[in-house]
Amino acid sequence: MKKILVSLAAVVALSSSAMAGVNSQTGCGLGSMIIKDDSSAILLALQATTNGTSANQTFGITSGTLGCKKTKLVMNERAEEFVASNMDQLAKEIALGYGESIDTLAELLKVEDKATFSASLQANYNSIYTSQNVKMADVLDNISTTSL
Repeated sequence: MKKILVSLAAVVALSSSAMAGVNSQTGCGLGSMIIKDDSSAILLALQATTNGTSANQTFGITSGTLGCKKTKLVMNERAEEFVASNMDQLAKEIALGYGESIDTLAELLKVEDKATFSASLQANYNSIYTSQNVKMADVLDNISTTSL
């Protein structure tokens, strides 16, 4: 029994030091606002649990509160949720210049000329996806400034 407890303590200690200073896993929300210390896996889990059980991240993202960044362009919530859920697929289709995700985004943004929209997205790909870790809000802002 002692060996199990010592092993468990070692795992917690190692995971705590590996996670120190990293809060990209829990994102913004009430949990991140209440529990500022993200130096251990346990505290990160509490942040994520608080965010998940209080269902506040969507509100924070759309309203720009709770430590979340709001997009500059005022969009409907469905467009924001669509981009957040389809970042990888959208990036691939924007690089190609066509696809169902682009068509869906155009509909959500009420873009009438989908062909011009798709071509503009493709031409501005590097301005829209500025890094591998680009956030949904930045992608939407970049789309609004380059393609709408």
